[in-house]
This record gives sequence, C-alpha cells and structure tokens, in this order.
Amino acid sequence: MLRARAQSHVGITVRDLDASVRFYHDVLGLPIATEPSPWFEGPHLASGVGVPGAALRQVCLQVGDTLLELLEYKSPPSDTERPLRSHSIGASHVAFLVDDIAEAVDDLAAHGVERFSEVNVVDEGVLAGWRWVYFADPDGYPLELVQIAYERPGGHSAGIRHYLETRP
Repeated sequence: MLRARAQSHVGITVRDLDASVRFYHDVLGLPIATEPSPWFEGPHLASGVGVPGAALRQVCLQVGDTLLELLEYKSPPSDTERPLRSHSIGASHVAFLVDDIAEAVDDLAAHGVERFSEVNVVDEGVLAGWRWVYFADPDGYPLELVQIAYERPGGHSAGIRHYLETRP
C-alpha cells in the first residue's frame, strides 16, 4: 500500500495567472513561494501532464505546510468556460483553515468577495464544531473557509473503526 507522508500541493488551473496571483496573494494573503515560471511547452510537458500540445506557466503560494499551485495554460484552449460545479465528478475545492471565520468573512467582504451563503454552524454529527462557508476565486473556482470552534466530543476514532469494519 502506498503511504503518502504529506500533501505536496494542490493545483488549480486558472484563466489569468497574474489576476489569480492578485486574488490569492493580495486578497487571501497567501505568500508567494515560487516566482511565476516562464512558459513551459514541448512533448515532455504534454506527456507529463497528459494534455497534448500543453503550454503552461505556473506559480506556487504557501498555505501552511503545503503549496497551492496556480497553472495558466496557453494551449490547448480550455474545454470549459468555468470550473465544474461541486456535484460534478472530478470537481474539487480548496478549504482554508482560519482562526476566526467572522473576521475572515468580513475581510473577504471588504475586498468585494461574495460568499455563497451565511456561515454554516455545525454542532451535531461528524463535523460538530465546524463553522464553514464557500466563496469563489475570480474564475469561479469554489473555495471554503473553515473554523474548528471545538473538537468533536469523543473524536472520530470509533466512527472510523466502525466504517472500516462494516463498509461494503
């Protein structure tokens, strides 16, 4: 069995790398970890990323112990005009852990960032203690803020054990 030690990075394909850096760095406050690359292209890149004719540039931003990699493709053109909606197979989102979700939401609002809903408060079930809300980056990619107000009483080990013993 493969045993991953940690998460290296999460990659998001964006329409305009510079506009996305302004959002993720200037609005969300993520430090830039690597300067934007030049355009990469050629048969090794195309086969490496599984996209024939790929030409791209990228930048990495720091999020705690991991990186957020933003990629802008010059070619081929995107098959979609916007990111997949959350219910779609292959869709994803990135969640940012914050200490104070009310303060984080106010900061987003001050930058003109709209959220999908009010902050969701969970005090029962597997996510007890969570405070969360979704919003989107300039391309419509879904992002989430999460505050863990308290740890779930009893933790998760019994539920995990039960799942592993009874899963189909």
